[in-house]
Parts: sequence; C-alpha cells; structure tokens
Amino acid sequence: MPDPHRLRAHQAMGHGREFDTIRMLRQRWGDLAADIGDDAAVLPVLSAGQRVVSTDACVEDVHFRRAWVTPYEVGVRAAGAALSDLAAMGAHAEFVLVAFVVPASWEPDLGEVADGIGAQVRRAGARIVGGNLSRGAAFGITLTVIGHTTHPVARRGAQVGDLVVVTGRLGGPGNALGAWTAGREPSAWARARFASPGPRVPEGRLLAEGGATAMLDISDGLAADARHLGAASGVRVAIDPALVPAGPGISPHDALGSGEEYELLATVPPERLEALRARWRAATEVPLTVIGQVERLEGSAATTAEPVGHDHFR
Repeated sequence: MPDPHRLRAHQAMGHGREFDTIRMLRQRWGDLAADIGDDAAVLPVLSAGQRVVSTDACVEDVHFRRAWVTPYEVGVRAAGAALSDLAAMGAHAEFVLVAFVVPASWEPDLGEVADGIGAQVRRAGARIVGGNLSRGAAFGITLTVIGHTTHPVARRGAQVGDLVVVTGRLGGPGNALGAWTAGREPSAWARARFASPGPRVPEGRLLAEGGATAMLDISDGLAADARHLGAASGVRVAIDPALVPAGPGISPHDALGSGEEYELLATVPPERLEALRARWRAATEVPLTVIGQVERLEGSAATTAEPVGHDHFR
C-alpha cells in the first residue's frame, strides 16, 4: 500500500506565484522536503526521550547585509543559527519548518537561499516538514527546529568546581563585522566564520553524553554568554582570557566579545573531562578547550570576563 506521507509530495497544487514558489522549493530540497504540502506537519510520537524545540529569525539589515554574503550563504547562516539551538541542548536534529518573508527584489534569489538551508539541514540529518511564504518589505527567514534527546542540557546546571570548556576557535564573526563596517574586506577565515557557521550538533551530543552540567551556544559573545550561564546557574564563570582559543590574527579580548559564533560553551565536572576528551578525539576534529572554572558567586557579577558582547538589538 502506498505511503500517504510520501504521496503528499506529488499532490497537485493550484496556479499562482505562491504555488509556483512552493513547487520550486520542493524541487530544490528534493527528498529533504518530501512531506511538505499539507496545512500542517504530522510528526511521529516519541517512544523515549524528550522533544527539544526552538525558533530563530534571520532578517536582512539586522543579522546580515546583502552586500556581505551571497544568497546561498544567507540560507546557510539562517539554518546554522537555528540548528545551533538544538546543539546547545545536546539534541539530535529531526525536523525543520521554514517561513520566508520575501520582497519582490529577493524572488530571483530565493532558490539559492533554499539551497543553503537545505545543505545545513542535510548535514544535520534532519528534514524539512513545512513552513510559510509571505510578501513583505524586508527579507526574513524564521526557522523552527525540532529535535530529541535523552540528555537535555540546560544553562542552569553549572556546579562550583566544574571546568568551563568551549568548542572551536572564536573571533571570526566579530572580526568580519568590524572589517565590513570599516569599509574593508575581512580575512577569508573570518568571513567564512560569519557566512557559513557550522552548528555543533554532534559535538553538543558528545558534551551532553559526556556529563556536561550546563551548556549554551555562543550567539551574544563568549563573555556575555558566560554571564548568562552563570546567572542561570547562580555561580561565577571564571574565564582566563589567555586560554580563549582565538582565530588567526584575533586577540583573546576581541574573541571574548565576538557574537554569532554558534560554538558551544559548557561546564563539565573535572572527573569527567578525560573520558570526554577520549570520545571527542575519536568523533570530531573540532577543538575543545578548557578556558576556566566555575566558582562560588559572592557578588553580583556572574563572570570575570569584561567585554559586553554582541547585542542583536543594537
């Protein structure tokens, strides 16, 4: 008997530009979006574990400028930022819903944006199950991501004595933004870190399974997000700037304040670190660096790092 879910991908659609656009997206996404076409997605019920859900928006002239990145990179960046939220909880990525607001000037480029989204979704092992299309004055993408985990890690579980660890190398997005706003071209490495963030979904699972007590992704900057983690956990996150893994040509101070990194900041009991590192080396080439320790909070500051960080409302 035919699978009714698979049949939805071949259902006839009406005439009009909106339906033409949906047909184009179906073609671009192929098997990633085989189930789209109904008014709502039908998802399987979990037999074990917990659902993890997040929504993230990417808006032109707020999160990027058209002169800085290609349409493909806009899609990569938007999906990477959304999937990073699942990584921060230690979740497997399963489903993605994509809502577009499309001015007329962006219509010719929408297919390339969709390709960028599709590339990230495929790498994460998820699939696209729905979304929305709307006309609007400013181009924007809102992605809802859905995953599952048996080891959800919140930002409020850090314990005094835990080690503070971070993935990757930092400073690229902040360096790229600084170069563009000053009228210069950023380095290839810094530009790539801004334009093509790689959500650390497998690494988030490794940290969760390896005993991480608290975790978040670095969207506001390492210093600012360390404050968020410390405040949520009621502890002080003490970071040694000399240990911060900065990218090429970037100072540790600038790396502390660089936002939209989409690397992971986590706290790990010291007795779990050796086993975590052994599993880490066998599974990924992404660096994992110890940058500090969790201390008892005795004042109002939740971190010893000073830079303000990246503010999405500035």
